[in-house]
Amino acid sequence: MAYWIGVLIAAVVCAALCVGARRHPGPWTGWAGRGLAVVLAADAVVFITAPVVKDDWTVASSIPIALCDVALVLAAIACAWPRFQLLVELTYFWGLAGTLQAVATPDLDTRFPHLEFFEFVVGHTGIIIAALFLVVGLRLRPRQHSVPRIFAITAAYTALVGLFDWATDSNYMFLAEIPRHASLLSVLGPWPWYVVSAAGIALVLLAVLDAPFRAGRTR
Repeated sequence: MAYWIGVLIAAVVCAALCVGARRHPGPWTGWAGRGLAVVLAADAVVFITAPVVKDDWTVASSIPIALCDVALVLAAIACAWPRFQLLVELTYFWGLAGTLQAVATPDLDTRFPHLEFFEFVVGHTGIIIAALFLVVGLRLRPRQHSVPRIFAITAAYTALVGLFDWATDSNYMFLAEIPRHASLLSVLGPWPWYVVSAAGIALVLLAVLDAPFRAGRTR
């Protein structure tokens, strides 16, 4: 229950930022972006340092190389310096095609008020807030050919993480096995076919997310 209350609060904050930025643009949006960047960066620092402080650091789970971990850092940079269009696009597509699924089917073992609970909720919902604030609120629309560009970057990065998983017997990005909690990957077949299926679904999702902006580019 506490988890979904947190998600609801994040949704309200996101709606307020997006509506406010569109209806009342001004210098305050820059401060809002920088504030969001600070929150995201702080969450990333907590993720990295908490296992060290607790003496619980492991190669298999403590390295920030999962897609959401990288998206968290990129989103923070994009909110602070939105002129970096590629980072805005990565935040938008990775946030809504990937992180949103993680929010809907959380792979979370701890409950409120554990630190990991706040880390997960703030980090994942923060990425989505950043994605919508940048693209919907600030109108920083994806550029031409953004879908193949983002898909190529995602595929290349996924391949690197897959090699790391193989070398270290890890399961970052769930490339070695499906998550313990129910998720979209659970219905996409056995390994390695669910990885291939997920890639196809990812491409479709990128195209769907890009669809609202195609007409504007044509004009």
